[in-house]
Amino acid sequence: MKQFYEIYKDFPKLSPLVREISWTNNLLIFSRCKTIEEMEFYLKLVKQENYSKRELDRQLSASFFERTMIGNSKLSPAVRESNNDLSNTFKDSYVFEFLNLPDPHSESDLQRGLVRQMKNFILELGKDFLFIGEEYKLQVGNSDFYIDLLFYHRGIQCLVAIELKADKFKPDHLGQLNFYLEALDRDVKKPNENPSIGVLLCKDKDSEVVEYALSRSLSPTMVSEYKTQLPDKKLLQQKLHELFDNERDAK
Repeated sequence: MKQFYEIYKDFPKLSPLVREISWTNNLLIFSRCKTIEEMEFYLKLVKQENYSKRELDRQLSASFFERTMIGNSKLSPAVRESNNDLSNTFKDSYVFEFLNLPDPHSESDLQRGLVRQMKNFILELGKDFLFIGEEYKLQVGNSDFYIDLLFYHRGIQCLVAIELKADKFKPDHLGQLNFYLEALDRDVKKPNENPSIGVLLCKDKDSEVVEYALSRSLSPTMVSEYKTQLPDKKLLQQKLHELFDNERDAK
């Protein structure tokens, strides 16, 4: 209790958040977070998502804060322009340690595993994501096309198409996803909804190649990588520090 008081006494704006979540979750947050920014992030997240102790413990172990902050900084211009309220919605990398996938594995293995473990998958994506279906059928002209996974996001009110690639990102992967977004917006999206967003989920990616590929893309898409093991927290913290340093230098 003494430690709890000493940590929060100089940050009165956090008091309402602290009071609205359980003592167990409070204990996890202030004992495992290193900065007040990280604590505030998890306090808000627990309140918003109504996390259990197990769910919060998993997000702390999966470096959810670092990955979300890095993901916010790497949203493509087209994604930012499509919706101004995308903070904390998408990440630069996703962690699927719960799948226990062999390496190598196929895209079918990945897709079947995510559908089987949908509860854990939604926890990783965020609870505002609603699952619509796998192999979602689109009919364009006389041809049928299938989106690997289709979701709806309640917060930003748009369809989210996720395409899975069990190999390294290639620029030509974007063409297929852009086509799907066009078809969704023309034939599936309701008038009150925002333009659809695409997420290309790859086993690996070269950030510079991604930046070049997205710089001319007019569609709201982002390229993320997935990991099958929990990330190295120290490495992510280093990346986050470098990101903040670069932003300060740019100003």
